[in-house]
Order: sequence, then C-alpha cells, then structure tokens
Amino acid sequence: MSTTGETYDEYHALLARQDAMRLRERLLRPGGAERPVESGDFYDGAGDQEVIRRYLPLVTPFSDLIDRLYRAMFEQHPYLRGLFPESMDFQRAHLERAFWYLIENLDRPDEVAGFCARLGRDHRKLGVRPVHFEVFEEALVTALRRSAGNGWAEEAEWAWVRMVRFAVAAMVDGAREALAEPAYWNATVTEHEVRGPDVAVLRVRTAEPFPYRAGQYARLESPLLPQAWRPYSVACAPREDGELEFHVRRTGPDGVSDALVARTGVGDRLRLGPAQGAMTLDDAPPGDVLIVAGGTGWATAKALLDDLAVRRSGHRRAHLFLGARTLDDLYDTASLAELETRHPWLRVVPVVGEGLGTDEEASIAAVVARHTDWSGHLAYVSGPPAMVAATVRRLTARGMPADRIRHDPIDQTTGRTPADRLPDPLSPAVRRRPLGARAR
Repeated sequence: MSTTGETYDEYHALLARQDAMRLRERLLRPGGAERPVESGDFYDGAGDQEVIRRYLPLVTPFSDLIDRLYRAMFEQHPYLRGLFPESMDFQRAHLERAFWYLIENLDRPDEVAGFCARLGRDHRKLGVRPVHFEVFEEALVTALRRSAGNGWAEEAEWAWVRMVRFAVAAMVDGAREALAEPAYWNATVTEHEVRGPDVAVLRVRTAEPFPYRAGQYARLESPLLPQAWRPYSVACAPREDGELEFHVRRTGPDGVSDALVARTGVGDRLRLGPAQGAMTLDDAPPGDVLIVAGGTGWATAKALLDDLAVRRSGHRRAHLFLGARTLDDLYDTASLAELETRHPWLRVVPVVGEGLGTDEEASIAAVVARHTDWSGHLAYVSGPPAMVAATVRRLTARGMPADRIRHDPIDQTTGRTPADRLPDPLSPAVRRRPLGARAR
C-alpha cells in the first residue's frame, strides 16, 4: 500500500501528465488555434528558418529582445520571478544560445526535437509547468513586436511562434517521459578538498541512487544561490558506494563556482539535476581511444579512463593529452600517476605552458594534431570551449571523421553577430550536438 507521501507524489505526477497532454494537443492541433504548428512529421522547419533569418536584423541583438521578454513576462505574471535566480545574467545568456541553436538547426527538426526533449526533462527541476510555456510565448510575441517596431511582419511572427511551439511540444514530451524519475536529487557533501586557490574537488552522496554513465555531467545547485544551476562533469564512473566526484574551478566572485569552491564544506547540502551528455563509451566503435582534456575537463577524462579500465577488452589502448597553463594547474597529479602506473595500456602526454593559450602552434590542439595520425581512433575532447573547438577543428582537418569525435556542447555564439555564427570548419561536428557550454 502506498504511503501518504507516495500517494501525494503520484497525484501530482498525474496532474502534471494531464496538464502536459492538454498543452501538447493544443500546440499540435491542426486547426482551432490562431497560429497552428504542424507535427514533427510535417513541420517545415527550413521554411520558418528562412523567414526568421530574413527578419533577424529587426530583433537582434538578442540581449535587447530577451530583456523585453522577461520584462513582459514578469509584469504580467510576477509570481514567475521566483522560478529564476536572483541574477538573471546566466539565464539571459542561456536563452540567447537556445534561440541561436533553434534558428541554426531548424532545418533538422528531428535533431531539434531531441535537444528540446532533453531540455524539457532537465527543466522539471526548476518547477516549470506546461502552462508556463504559454506565458513564455505571449511574452516573446510582445518582445518581438516591441523590438522590431514598424518593420515587423506577420509572417515573421508566425514563423517564430511555430518554431517555439515545435520546441515546446518536444520539451513537454521530454518532461512527460521523465515523470517516473525525480526532478532533482538531494545530495550531501562528504568530502571537500581545495586544490589551489581556485579549484576544489567535491565528493557527494545522493539520498537516492543517481543514474548516470561515465562521461556525463549534471547541473548542481547550492542553497547559497537558489535556482542558479550550473553544469559540472561527474569525475568518476558509477561506484558501488554511490558517491559522486566533481571538480570545480572558481571562475569569478559570487557565482555558483565561488559558492562551491569557497563557501561549501562537508555536511552541506546540494541538489543535482538529471545526468546529461553523450560523451560516453557506450556503443563506442572498436579501436583505440584518444582523450584530450584541459583544465577541469580532466574530470570527464578521469571518468572515461575509470570506465575504460572496467570495460576494456582485447588490446584497446588509450592516449591522454592533458593541458594546463602551469604545473600548479595539474591539480590531480596523484590520481593521474596512479592511473598511469596501474594501466600499461594508458599513455599520458602533459602539455604545460601555452597548452590552453592563444598561440595556435603551441596549443594543445596543435600538439595533438602533430603527434600522429589519429584517424583510426575514437576521440573524446573536454575542457574550455575554445580549446575544444580548436582541437575538433585540427582533428577534422587531419582527416578524423566528425562522427568519431565526441565532446559536450560548445558555446559558439556568445558575443558574435549573426554573420559570425558557427565557423564552417567546426559546424559539422557541433551541429550534431545540442548547444550550451559546460561550466568549469
């Protein structure tokens, strides 16, 4: 028999499922809506993409559009402000990246639907309900009209609304399919070790089992900054004791990374969103493995090597290139040395000095590319976005197929004009993956 708490959860899960189904039916209804959107099988994403791009000069930069959007949303529905962190800077940047992702990939609706389904699953931790998407749409239309002024056209507005409704329908599907799992996991810090002035290694244990695969990441929330979630790699393969390890570099004052590095200790509580990312060894083709990591991208590399040690078969070998600006930035040398000593199939090449710098020929990307022909390997790349982008570019230029290079999403948009979107040499690799760079 269910307990009172379980009955309460089941009741609200049922309400959420019914709410989601009603909204999805309304969004996808062929008629009866002012601006109908077609189903995924028939949605003309390429057509809407062309219209939206034609009118982009009227609504960019997106920073102004997004300011107007949130202003309209909070003016009409003040209670929604509580779903967002005190500082909206990260949220604004995240929404800008999402807009660019949708526009640049709208001619591939299946890919967009998959990305948005994952986003909908993740957004449950924020308390987002399907009705909130309707409010968002209304605020977006208001913001588009105010940004564009007299030059705005109804065809452009309809294209934007159809794009957003298509994305929302996929998000609702993703959230509905994940109703059987928690929206987030409560965790307790069991170990907190500072490794230099700006890096900390945290171990946490969740109250319930946390399902993930080596190479994935999760968004963390500190009670010091409610509703501010930032993504960090899990730095270990699943363990029998259920503990998780995270490596956090402090990137500035007063943010989530500062809270985790400088203001968190053993016994403190955190919350984790669901695991995400496809940078795993699951279903990997045969062959040796190349791992390129920089900074706290080492966390992903460490988890992959941990997993590779368990599942390794035959004569599969791994090459690790680990970049750091200084020797002090190699903050986990004990673990690295232990892995190299224990596993003769592992070769480690540290790249110290300008390994993460702007000098193209001294960069870790250049060092990796010059080392040998990697075309027969499966590559995993993690670290600062610029380093990841440069490494992917070098490897593809040397003949490595894009589908054999795995990395988490790269932020290629912030600070660029519409004409600068996604450099051509990198776009084949990036466009197979959802947007939104991992915090380090």
